[in-house]
Amino acid sequence: MTATARASLIVAVTRFCRDLRARELLVTPAETVDALRALEKVDIGDREEVYLSLRAVLASRVEDHAIFDEAFDTFAAAAGDPSATEADRVPNAPVPLPAVTSLPAQRRSGPPSLEQWLRQSGNGDETVSVPRESDLEAVGGRNLTGLGSDELAEIERIAAQIARRLAARPSRRWRAARRGPRIHLRATMRQSLKTGGDTPDPPRRERKRRKTRVVAICDVSGSMDIYSRFLLQFLYALQNGFARVETFVFSTGLSRVTRDLTGESYRAALGHLSGAVPDWSGGTRIGASLATFNATWSRLVDRRTVVVILSDGWDTGDPEQLADELRAIARRAGRVIWLNPLLGSPSYEPLTRGMQAALPHVDLFAPAHNLASLRDLARHLRI
Repeated sequence: MTATARASLIVAVTRFCRDLRARELLVTPAETVDALRALEKVDIGDREEVYLSLRAVLASRVEDHAIFDEAFDTFAAAAGDPSATEADRVPNAPVPLPAVTSLPAQRRSGPPSLEQWLRQSGNGDETVSVPRESDLEAVGGRNLTGLGSDELAEIERIAAQIARRLAARPSRRWRAARRGPRIHLRATMRQSLKTGGDTPDPPRRERKRRKTRVVAICDVSGSMDIYSRFLLQFLYALQNGFARVETFVFSTGLSRVTRDLTGESYRAALGHLSGAVPDWSGGTRIGASLATFNATWSRLVDRRTVVVILSDGWDTGDPEQLADELRAIARRAGRVIWLNPLLGSPSYEPLTRGMQAALPHVDLFAPAHNLASLRDLARHLRI
């Protein structure tokens, strides 16, 4: 794309975002930047791809979709529809969207993400092979939304590494063992009393394994569509490599998906999720979802538990409820980590009401937008 075309695209998208704000959608300058970045990853000559990418970023609530659709039709006509009048056109518009009067009915009627992911997975199971090291370095800093299906194996590799570290972490406490690194002095003294001081094979001991539990709560609302696939792939691999992981997803309500993510392949897990989560790609009520977690699943959290929340922080509910429920989790948990994909953007600031309410009760606020940020999670899970 030429510099002139890119400048015209920026003008068109900026005006589109202003139109959405005028229609009372939650669209800030940060979302405008993210919308432009999303368009860099799709074919801007394909109306459907442009529609889905912009809706995922700019329409965070399911009730916003009808308003977004109306505004998008105006945007598409002004950008490239030859039937639009000269007064309606955006000057020098670079987006040659096909002259399609409407999108397929299934795209308008409900969230497409799970069905898309299942189709993208192909007919067979996903690959588990690991790319060459040079390839891993090349994709390590790339945004998750720019990764291809062949590069998703690195997400599984990272999760497997974290799982091994969690399972192998030694505790400060010791236990009896046949071939431990240290002599068990008390047991040796007791044995010597029985044998008259002769202990040719003194008892040994080793460090106990630290049993850390991870509770992951992942946002699958409309505003997280472009990240949910990759984050859930990461949680699937982590859960299947480390038994002490409980996984929940939320949009307007909370769903426990630990059993649904347990299976022979990620594709099969997605098939289970499609029937287990009724409000997928809907609105966002973080506080209400955490209230459900505290009321029903609080027994899963203790001082050996790390609670990981993966969300962009867009919340249409009461921020005071979010603060209260997160405070209750923080009191019980060993650590609370909030991973926000938007934090990887240099221009992002946590100014939404949800993030402002949550941050005082979070031990770590970190990005989750690329493979490098997922690798960093390994050291953050230590308690």
